[in-house]
Amino acid sequence: MKGIKEKGTRRLPFFTYSKLVICTLVISMGTTLSFAQLERVEPPHWWVGFEETQLQLLLYGASIGNWTATIVHEKALLSGTHRGDSPNYLFLDLEIPKDTPPGLITINLKSPDGQQRSVPYELKKRPKNREEYLGFSSKDVIYLITPDRFASGDTENDIDLSLKEKKIDKKDNHARHGGDIRGMIDHLDYIEDMGFTALWPSPLLINDMLKTSYHGYAITDFYKVDPRFGTLDEYKELSLEAQKRGIKLIMDQINNHCGIAHWWMGDLPFKDWINYQEPFEQGKEITVTSHRRTVNQDSYASKADKELMDSGWFVPSMPDLNQENPFLAAYLIQNSLWWIETLELGGIRQDTYPYPDKSFMAQWAKRIMTEYPQFSIVGEEWSYNPLVVGYWQMGADNKDGYTSYLKCTMDFPLHQMLINAMIEEESWDTGLVKLYEGLANDFHYASPHDMMLFGDNHDMDRLFTQLKNDVTLTKMALAFILTAPRIPQIYYGTEILMDNSENPGDHGLIRSDFPGGWKGDAVNAFTGEGLGAAEKEMQQFLRKLLRFRKEEAVIHHGATKHFSPQNGVYVLFRYNEDKTVMLILNKNDQNITLDMNRFQEMDILGRRFKEVISGTELEIGAELVLERKGVQLLTN
Repeated sequence: MKGIKEKGTRRLPFFTYSKLVICTLVISMGTTLSFAQLERVEPPHWWVGFEETQLQLLLYGASIGNWTATIVHEKALLSGTHRGDSPNYLFLDLEIPKDTPPGLITINLKSPDGQQRSVPYELKKRPKNREEYLGFSSKDVIYLITPDRFASGDTENDIDLSLKEKKIDKKDNHARHGGDIRGMIDHLDYIEDMGFTALWPSPLLINDMLKTSYHGYAITDFYKVDPRFGTLDEYKELSLEAQKRGIKLIMDQINNHCGIAHWWMGDLPFKDWINYQEPFEQGKEITVTSHRRTVNQDSYASKADKELMDSGWFVPSMPDLNQENPFLAAYLIQNSLWWIETLELGGIRQDTYPYPDKSFMAQWAKRIMTEYPQFSIVGEEWSYNPLVVGYWQMGADNKDGYTSYLKCTMDFPLHQMLINAMIEEESWDTGLVKLYEGLANDFHYASPHDMMLFGDNHDMDRLFTQLKNDVTLTKMALAFILTAPRIPQIYYGTEILMDNSENPGDHGLIRSDFPGGWKGDAVNAFTGEGLGAAEKEMQQFLRKLLRFRKEEAVIHHGATKHFSPQNGVYVLFRYNEDKTVMLILNKNDQNITLDMNRFQEMDILGRRFKEVISGTELEIGAELVLERKGVQLLTN
């Protein structure tokens, strides 16, 4: 049992009744509703032409669950109504045939004592065809941003006195600093100039929490942009302006939990809307998840362990949502679709992917991919075990028969191998061999090139810090990330060697301000003003790699071959019929000669190549002298 729900007793919300143009269903009588208290209709509007023709509306207001609902429309039908355990909720099931024209549905509400009100509900024309929603792929490079720490484009939205956290304090790593959507819009030219083709901001929806609200992962209204980040219109503008530059917008979403200050926490629709907390009371001891995510795959896992992992709260400030409640399941699925349509998204990053009910997650992903067959979703499974990560990818041959419908997973196993390969001393089983063996795990994955590889992100030490503040190793790691058969993701500031070495593990410091994002900054990374020599060099290094990769189909879709490391050198090839790219990672501080006959099967001897970073041209002979530790990227 999950939460307190009695399985098998809940009516399915989409049971279809007789097809009448005007349908009337009466629910139990009770207290009269004052129409001024109809506070919410969610989703706020919808679109015509979906493959799935059913829509469930949530209406919220004092005692609205005791009202009668009818609709008037030439095509759409009301197929069911449901009240919640709270009398202040009414759920309406609508049937909207694919050929329904855009326009208004009239929802008629009638109180037990005869009061009446008509509520217009808009059905819009979809902004583009389903096939035009193109997701990210191995052709792209994703730029991950913590919006509060990237750039401030509008200082007037810094503080909202109606919200709980009422300060800006740039000296406090865990307070809001004032970055916003306008700041990202203002610097899209920089992102484009660097060569990034997709933008992933951490969540921009409202987090009306007492502290650390900047990070975005404790959402308190799934349909509202945080006013300290900007407006819905600005969010739409960000997407539109990004598209003009060939940049896809990825939305960070969370199905697993909400913030404890979410508007529904004071009046839950159903007793089992959240897990382990019925009735919910502020200050009540919270049951926190075990974080033992392998229960999703473990055929020996106990019911107790599965229940605690699935139903425990991620942290005490984030209530765990019960996706086994069919009304919540419909709510979350529709919310994702609403944002895809509203922002014309190029992808979704789903937080804490293995924590929600896994049957629901398959249902959620399947619905999205049915509506948008060219779309992309990446799921976060923070595990270093490739068997666990591979389980979640669509096409996996899972022993339990589970099908996820998830196209992309985050490649934490290869990330760990990459870091170890860089910082370990070279020996038979340490150093670069870790990278060689990590990539060899691709035999397990259904689609390795659809996995996302990264050096760091908003939840871990910065890449430069992980690599002991070694500039050369950082270049080597980035070159591998951008050459390997993966979807690369780069965290903002990596291009200028941002680090958190003074306090490793400090998430606020990991999400430091990008220099130049605030008026008066002494250093401006957008223009290069005030950057040190090493920072400028790294920025130019990454810009060259990104621009090169952007045009190279051989890296986007080409075959891969690598050779086991020898004498501190690892060599990887990406190739097709027309082109060969050769990546050389060398950890030797002294000159070393590479025997090129070892790579004879790649047909490179006697052919001319160009080194991407330096621009140097050379003809491949029997030997290649590597004069210093570092990376070479050769292309013919």
